[in-house]
Amino acid sequence: MTRNLKITLSYDGSDFAGWQVQPTASTVQGTLAAAIGRLTGEKVLPQGSGRTDAGVHALAQVATFSTESSVPTQNFLKALNDILPASVRVLDVTEAAPDFHARHSARAKIYRYRIYRESICPPFLARYVWHYPYPLDEDVMSQAAALVVGEHDFTSFAAVDPDRGNAETPASNVREIFSSAWSRAGEEWVYTVRGSGFLHHMVRNLVATFILVGRGTNQLADIIRILEARNRSAAGPTAPASGLFLVNVEY
Repeated sequence: MTRNLKITLSYDGSDFAGWQVQPTASTVQGTLAAAIGRLTGEKVLPQGSGRTDAGVHALAQVATFSTESSVPTQNFLKALNDILPASVRVLDVTEAAPDFHARHSARAKIYRYRIYRESICPPFLARYVWHYPYPLDEDVMSQAAALVVGEHDFTSFAAVDPDRGNAETPASNVREIFSSAWSRAGEEWVYTVRGSGFLHHMVRNLVATFILVGRGTNQLADIIRILEARNRSAAGPTAPASGLFLVNVEY
């Protein structure tokens, strides 16, 4: 009997070349697939809710895969965590409906980006933040973040990468952002965004563009101009991967 299993996992992406399996690099998908193979004897490729980039972390990534194995879900959870490296932890394994798919069934995702604002970044935080101790107008950055809420064409904030399909028609880059806000968390300035979906590098490109507004290099009105330009060169650079976390996937 074929079962469709849903796995929720957390990982430190620092030492991985992203989620998607690659022939010559260590990836989260490849590592998880190898662990499942050891447990079931099957060759499977778990499908994730999205492809996090090299160095990006996840608090609750979701993956699905089909198996003929009769191993109970709780045993799956324990056995996978015994096999997987400490940088990847399975948080939950459940039976899912046959038509449930980690990516296609997702209704929304939440990402968080952490910026450490003090002059000296503790070494044990360096893998999980963007250290940016320079002056920023945090109030105007909050205003800028609010401007991307709603349905927009985010071509200007999408990586130019034909392999990811971003060379398609502009309509393919339309996404709806439900919330977009900055907040203070001690020494960190944290961006949290919830949307229907996200393009390659979209969150990191948004963050770097908001930084330009906070520095005074760009103005608030430039956010609208950049969105309307539908051109990657109109936006800011790409923020480092280290500060980005996939927080949750909603179904």
